Amino acid sequence: MNTTHAEPTAADIRLVIAASSAGTVFEWYDFFIYGTLGTILSKAFFPTGNATLELLLFWLVFAVGFGFRPLGAVLFGFLGDRLGRKYTFLATVALMGVATAGVGLVPSAASIGYTAPALVILLRVAQGLALGGEYGGAAVYVAEHCAPERRGFFTSFIQAGVVGGFILSLVVVLTCKAAFGPELWAAWGWRVPFILSLALLAISLWMRLKLSESPVFQAMKAENELAGNPFIECMTAPGNRKRLLVALFGIAAGLTVIWYTAMFSSLTFLKTAMRMNDTAAEIIVGIAALFGVGSFLFFGHVSDRVGRKAPIVWGYVATLVLLFPLYWGIGALANPHLARQARELPVVVAGPDCRYEAFAIDQASQCGKLLSDLTATGVPYRLEHAATLSLHAGAARLPLEAYPWADKKARGKALEGLLGKAGYDLARITPTPGRAILVVLVLFGLMALSGATYGPVAATLCEMFPPRIRYSSLSIPYHIGTGYFGGFLPFLSTLIIAKTGDPYAGLWYTWVVVLVALVVSLWGLKGGLPQDEPA
Repeated sequence: MNTTHAEPTAADIRLVIAASSAGTVFEWYDFFIYGTLGTILSKAFFPTGNATLELLLFWLVFAVGFGFRPLGAVLFGFLGDRLGRKYTFLATVALMGVATAGVGLVPSAASIGYTAPALVILLRVAQGLALGGEYGGAAVYVAEHCAPERRGFFTSFIQAGVVGGFILSLVVVLTCKAAFGPELWAAWGWRVPFILSLALLAISLWMRLKLSESPVFQAMKAENELAGNPFIECMTAPGNRKRLLVALFGIAAGLTVIWYTAMFSSLTFLKTAMRMNDTAAEIIVGIAALFGVGSFLFFGHVSDRVGRKAPIVWGYVATLVLLFPLYWGIGALANPHLARQARELPVVVAGPDCRYEAFAIDQASQCGKLLSDLTATGVPYRLEHAATLSLHAGAARLPLEAYPWADKKARGKALEGLLGKAGYDLARITPTPGRAILVVLVLFGLMALSGATYGPVAATLCEMFPPRIRYSSLSIPYHIGTGYFGGFLPFLSTLIIAKTGDPYAGLWYTWVVVLVALVVSLWGLKGGLPQDEPA
């Protein structure tokens, strides 16, 4: 069919972008608020007495929501290609708002036991299903209102909306923490950001109800060219399997690990390994994300001029070169005293049976217990095999004869005392304004890498697939890639760090996925200027 259409008026495009992007902001706010409150939620819903295990369980449940995104993509992609773009993403935002408010109303595990984490898991499943339909709907809706030569810029507002959701989650959390104070915040105030999603839902529904259906969908419906079974057709259409493969491994997997490494991993890194107080870390990452929004719009615009492939490929190359140096820079700037101590007084654990079991409530061996305690402090360590257990900080051997092996809480205090006597300062820090600005600049560098690969993506994916199966074909690989490669990144990175003792080791997961994405995109992405139909 002929899918060309006239350039919309300025007023038309403003309404389309504003309503679609605002809904994306609110929906991702709902999803990210869970990740933003990781420290407090891990204790409320997954109390084990083992801080590392609590965090691993929390990130595993965080990943559950991402794991169900592909199923949401199949379900809502089918509805979007059969019933229309507009009402499908109205349904997704409604489901997300209700599920998010539900998390804020679930009693803690101290009140209802295992029922609490079970309810949270169910609500995360609902969030994942909703998000599986949201992005594809918003991206397709905006793209189908735009001429090819402006599509990259206009759809980049959808990607900026994802960042906006993260920023909004941080702003709401910081505002509520300031309003309630530490005691009320810890007791029940953390629930308010979740319940506020109902107000955001009302605003989003009001804005999206003002929209009309996509002109491309209207044309297909008028000409009776709608897909009979979009899921089956997207798997069997000529050339579509290769496009699905490229969209999954060459685009979705690569861009999502860069994004989560830039935002969530950096936030966790500052709070744990760098011993920065939570509020300072949240403000720094939030400011960097706010500045980074411009990079998404910039690279979306660039893709209209040089084609979609170039900024994505160069973003991958730059990530492979700069990822570790940028994180080393964050470590050197955020807490230089601790970084210097780690260099001058390297911690070495030597002993037999030094296995760290990530899912054990407490470790079986004394060496395992010591590794668990070190992981909780964020202090890097090196592991060596020896006949007897020993702990060194630099040249000094730290005495373990009086170490309280049977009491986890006492062990943490005892270890901090031993490291303190050896020269470590493990107090929570607030960086000076000058250092905070430098950390923001380095984080902005990470955000720019994300902007290069993420900014053009909606236009890229929309142009890859035929209109009659576009919603399904775009959503399924996108949400498999982002759901599994990205959703499990915080969990796997935390696990790698716990097993190696190296706070930078988790970056290897990102690096390898980006390398694969680079190879696939070089092979499968087409160059040249934007076009309406897949070649």
